[in-house]
Order: sequence, then structure tokens, then C-alpha cells
Amino acid sequence: MAPSKDRQRKLARAKFDRQQARRAVSERRRRRITAGVGTGLALLLIIAGVAWAGGAFDSDDTTDTEAGDICLWTPQNAASNTDLKEVGTPPTKDLPESGTETMTIATDKGDPIVVSMDVENATCAAASFSFLAGKKFFDNTTCHAITADGAVQCGDPSGTGNGGPTYSFYDENLPDGAPEPEPSASAAPAAEVTYPKGTVAMVGNPPGSNGSQFLMFFKDFTAADPAYSIVGTVTGGLDTLEKIGKIPTVESDAGEKVTPKEKITVQTLTVGAADAAAPSASADQS
Repeated sequence: MAPSKDRQRKLARAKFDRQQARRAVSERRRRRITAGVGTGLALLLIIAGVAWAGGAFDSDDTTDTEAGDICLWTPQNAASNTDLKEVGTPPTKDLPESGTETMTIATDKGDPIVVSMDVENATCAAASFSFLAGKKFFDNTTCHAITADGAVQCGDPSGTGNGGPTYSFYDENLPDGAPEPEPSASAAPAAEVTYPKGTVAMVGNPPGSNGSQFLMFFKDFTAADPAYSIVGTVTGGLDTLEKIGKIPTVESDAGEKVTPKEKITVQTLTVGAADAAAPSASADQS
């Protein structure tokens, strides 16, 4: 019994550590602006730190990045990927970091799908949706895939699965993976559902490089190694989502049976704040 108890304690400790890490996500997000720009800037920061220690920057001034940058938007090359759509980039400062925002997705398949976005844990995803919605980026686009994991995939204006805006952003709110099975003859307990029905999550290509494409799960899905950053939860129109999920699929150009036989049109996607005003769209951010 001791090995089993040790295993349970280790799993409990690992889960606690992950929970603690998620609670610190807001603080980490502020530091990711440094990590995202690469080793070149990191070296400059080291040099600047040495200079600061020597008193070179003795003043009351702070840099713009330290003062307020919350999200980092990584440029994507539209010349190498013609499916990308140029609409500018969202703001980097003065973004809501708590509460929720309401996203409403009107399709041609029934009542609108209403999503409560988790601004605290998915600050940059919420800011991106708000910005792109303000640009009507999603209007009159298609949901181009119904995945084997039980999700409807939308958000690509090109409808190819390769499209999005000319920027990307990092994962913010990945769930815990399923625990490894106990080395025991007894039946293992059922794994906690990673993406419950109604979950809305980003899907990046490659994973961790998120743009505008998102998944809406119409059934529970459990992943051993979660790759989709959770944005929020469907709070209205779940029956519409389930109806869409029942549409038959055929093989895509890549040979995957994910392409809906029936066209699924996102007529409009809008974002309206529930607890605070959404950030204003800005095409010219530097």
C-alpha cells in the first residue's frame, strides 16, 4: 500500500503545484513580454541590468514595457502564408485582467451561441477576440471542421485551417492532463474531463501559437496532454452547438474526416463586456 500512497501524494503535490502556477498567471503574463521577444532582447536586458547596478539608470522613470504591457503579439508573415488576413494588432496596455466578457456567435444553424470568456485566466485571448470582433474579422466566415475530439472549429476567414490574423499569442490557460494509471490490477479511476462540453478553447497551428481559430466542444473530451488553451464556456445556445456537432463530415484535403457536408456560416461574432468595458480596437499599435 505504501507505494500507492506515495504515488497519490506525488500526484496531489503535482496538481497543487499546477494550481499554484495557474493562480500566478497574471503575474507571469506581465513577464512573458520579455520572454517572447527572444534571446537577443534577453541579452540586452542582462547588459542593462549590469548598467543599472552601476547606477547608469538612477532615475524615477520606468520603461513603457515595465509600466503597462500585458500581452505580446508576435508578428506572422502574410507573404509566406497568404491565408493570413492583415487587420493590425490589438492593444498591449490597459487591458481588462479580471471578470468576464460576453462573446456572441450568430450562425445560420439556430439561436446564437453565447460564451462567457474568462478574462482573468485568458486575458490575451479575450483581448484578441474583442479586437478582431471590432474589425468584423469573423463575420461571414465558416466553421471549417468538426473534429474527432467532439469540437466545432471556427475562426479562419480563409476556411482552409491555415488562416488567421497576422499575429499570434501564447497559451494562457491550459488544463491539467490526465494522470498516469496506477500500476495496479484494480480498475483505474475515471480521468477528470479535460474539456467539458461547452468549453471554448484556442487552437494554434503549431500548438501554442494562437491566432483566431477556436474550438467549441459539443461533448466531453479528455486529453492526456492538453494542447488547447481554454478561453471560456458556452452559457447560451448549447443546443445550437450540439446540432452543429451532428452534421456529417467528409474527408478534407489532408485526408481527415472533419469537413462538414453542410456549410456552417458564422454570420456575426461580437464581444460585449459583462463586468468591464472591452478594450477599443486599434489597428496601429507598435
